[in-house]
Amino acid sequence: MEATHVHVPLGARAYDVRIGPGLIARAGAEIAPFLHRSRLCIVTDETVSALHLDRLREALGSEGIASEALALPAGEATKSWPQLTRCVEWLLEQKIERRDIVVALGGGVIGDLVGFAAAILRRGVRFVQIPTTLLAQVDSSVGGKTGINSAFGKNLIGAFHQPALVLADIEVLDTLAPRDFLAGYGEVVKYGLLGDAGFFEWLERHAPRLRGDMELRQQAVAHSVRMKAGIVTRDETEQGERALLNLGHTFGHALEAATGYSERLLHGEGVAIGCALAFDLSARMGLCSQEAPSRVVAHLRQMGMPAKLTDIPGELPDDQALIALMGQDKKVVDGKLRFVLARGIGEAFVSDDVPGDMLAAVLRDARAG
Repeated sequence: MEATHVHVPLGARAYDVRIGPGLIARAGAEIAPFLHRSRLCIVTDETVSALHLDRLREALGSEGIASEALALPAGEATKSWPQLTRCVEWLLEQKIERRDIVVALGGGVIGDLVGFAAAILRRGVRFVQIPTTLLAQVDSSVGGKTGINSAFGKNLIGAFHQPALVLADIEVLDTLAPRDFLAGYGEVVKYGLLGDAGFFEWLERHAPRLRGDMELRQQAVAHSVRMKAGIVTRDETEQGERALLNLGHTFGHALEAATGYSERLLHGEGVAIGCALAFDLSARMGLCSQEAPSRVVAHLRQMGMPAKLTDIPGELPDDQALIALMGQDKKVVDGKLRFVLARGIGEAFVSDDVPGDMLAAVLRDARAG
């Protein structure tokens, strides 16, 4: 299969996203044109290191590129000050220069953290994203958002720093556990819900086969990346349209904080539940038909994904505590919560005019299953 190329035209910060099987095996040839000297540093996590690092280093070596690697602990807790410090200090120890390349090999956690490290190291070094999860391939590796979490909330510390290149090897998704693959699908379905009803219909027909069909998988990843690239090009620093990409995230980030960024709730699962809640809220406000939220929940159920608060194991804080967590979200403007709502599937918009009683009712009913 030929790789699909998606260009992100951001002037001097423009780059390509390459999507297809076997791209890690070609990584040396893909990255070589960006190098001023034949060496680079790779930051990954311990899980991904065991699965893919040797193959990447072999591919680099075949092009005469020397590499050093650092493997951080796997998991959301790594998006933290201590691991950021560890990463930056290690890169300085490796004498990374401003014209060098740092490779982020891993999922969204590694991509976000390494991108932020690259943004602040020597006031900005270049980096290449090699995303190894579905979530990272369709979302976090594209668009230049980098950062770490705080005790106050998710992604509150960070910078916009675009990669030099993204290599989305869809073959590596075969190594994901089913739950991790589905969590990534939470970000895929989001694209149909926020701006492309035709894509959502395509997913309703084909998504159950994405895991086993490489061609469908490439189509889904490429379409998601094209949608994100288009939005990022028009609104790089989220002054307007890019906020639509946060569909489901105001709810989802609060739920992630409420569950301690733990294995109880993966990011993509929080987004999926958040999308269902956002459509429920939209229907209650009379913005869309009652059929829309039912269709969203039915599709998530079809995929075997969580769609309600009752699908999250363990106890959750009460409704007011969840709403307070939403208040820490970085999308808050002038103290007002901002939600991405919808007038229908594929018709999302941003609003800060959400009645508190309706928000509480949505949460209350979502606990009822």
